[in-house]
Amino acid sequence: MNSGGEVGVQIQQGRGLPDFLQSVNLKYVKLGYHYLITHLLTLCLIPLMALIIVEASQKNPDDIHQLWLHLQYNLVSIIICSAFLVFGSTVYIMTRPRSIYLVDYACYRPPSHLQVRYHQFMEHSRLTGDFDESALEFQRKILERSGLGEETYVPEAMHYIPPQPSMAAAREEAEQVMFGSLDKLFANTNVKPKDIGILVVNCSLFNPTPSLSAMIVNKYKLRGNIRSFNLGGMGCSAGVIAVDLAKDMLQVHRNTYAVVVSTENITQNWYFGNKKSMLIPNCLFRVGGAAVLLSNKSGDRRRAKYKLVHLVRTHRGADDKAFRCVYQEQDDAGKTGVSLSKDLMAIAGGALKTNITTLGPLVLPISEQLLFFATLVAKKLFNAKVKPYIPDFKLAFEHFCIHAGGRAVIDELEKNLQLLPSHVEASRMTLHRFGNTSSSSIWYELSYIEAKGRMRKGNRVWQIAFGSGFKCNSAVWQALRNVNPSPNGPWEDCINKYPVETYFCRTILIKIPDQESCI
Repeated sequence: MNSGGEVGVQIQQGRGLPDFLQSVNLKYVKLGYHYLITHLLTLCLIPLMALIIVEASQKNPDDIHQLWLHLQYNLVSIIICSAFLVFGSTVYIMTRPRSIYLVDYACYRPPSHLQVRYHQFMEHSRLTGDFDESALEFQRKILERSGLGEETYVPEAMHYIPPQPSMAAAREEAEQVMFGSLDKLFANTNVKPKDIGILVVNCSLFNPTPSLSAMIVNKYKLRGNIRSFNLGGMGCSAGVIAVDLAKDMLQVHRNTYAVVVSTENITQNWYFGNKKSMLIPNCLFRVGGAAVLLSNKSGDRRRAKYKLVHLVRTHRGADDKAFRCVYQEQDDAGKTGVSLSKDLMAIAGGALKTNITTLGPLVLPISEQLLFFATLVAKKLFNAKVKPYIPDFKLAFEHFCIHAGGRAVIDELEKNLQLLPSHVEASRMTLHRFGNTSSSSIWYELSYIEAKGRMRKGNRVWQIAFGSGFKCNSAVWQALRNVNPSPNGPWEDCINKYPVETYFCRTILIKIPDQESCI
């Protein structure tokens, strides 16, 4: 093996056969196998079609005349068969699922005065007087190793000393994020707010009365018969859940638009205590949001960016550990925050395994499914120590949008799914530039891929999101054209600076009394 890590061909001087494990790069054997299995049906049909053509070429005019006479004498049978064919085709067309198109989406870019640097974060935390020295040092270590950069955003109320987390400030944050992303969406698509028939808003920790969806209806004067929904408490995976709800509604209501707004609210959910497992969200979560325009109109296919192919949801809430691994509660001093369990990464891994077990057969080529099945049978029948075969999801997707929940989440998925650094680049750079924006992070990542000019017609995108409950949800999209970034995108003035080198380390275990927490 040379310095570049390539396997070379070894020529043996003896009479024995060459060692093919050393002389043949097994990667190309696997690619050849994948090509053979994928095109097996085509390769089998080619000889059959050739045989039919040869037989047809040997027919003379008399044979064709006899065939026509035979059809005339069986006219009733032909009419009955045609009627069944027409009826079956009509039923299929009327009952088949409608295609759901992603016309466009917009991500919120907060104003620059809301940016917070490391030293500002630590100085503000110290000046509030709410944190002891141990808590301050803990936050400093988290920030240094989190993967976040120096340009993430926190809400206006957190920039004051002391902070001012009032209900009015929380409403203002929600309005800025939701209205900011919706204004860009309507401007980029030329869709009038009155044309929206379905509205789904998700925000986990801030659910005022009237609801966030009602705030949008009031702001844009949406029509009176709009189907509006407000999803709360569903964590960082709620963006995919909101898309799923909108998809189901679009299957029922014809010829309409659906808007999905995904955001999180930090103002009233900042933790001002010293319990270390509840301090982590302060260091990771930042301001952000996205608005997505979906359509079931066939005419929108020409201008839409993507088509929804699959959506798979997994809920592990029946398990007590999974249910409590991300849990909003009060500490011993009565201060409210969100606590992260030491079992978080293990539970996320189990949820992901369940999710991809369902998703795999829908997206993986038959070659990967056969290899997985063969390995499973061998493990069950012959040797319990046979290493399970991990399907190569790179054969199913060109792009991956992994929820930017933290460095450990990205590291573990890159390792366990055997992805390349380029596949997780969008997730790492989104975490660096915008932090964990909760359910909207997967849209910042998709915008990054578009801004880099990498999205080509036919490319498939896998959005993976994790959230409290515990949930793992996947959405699969297919590009309908070579996708360029929309105007006023979140990466518009900074994409050329990325990717950047970030301090790299694998999962970090932060020691907490009686438990550990993964970052």
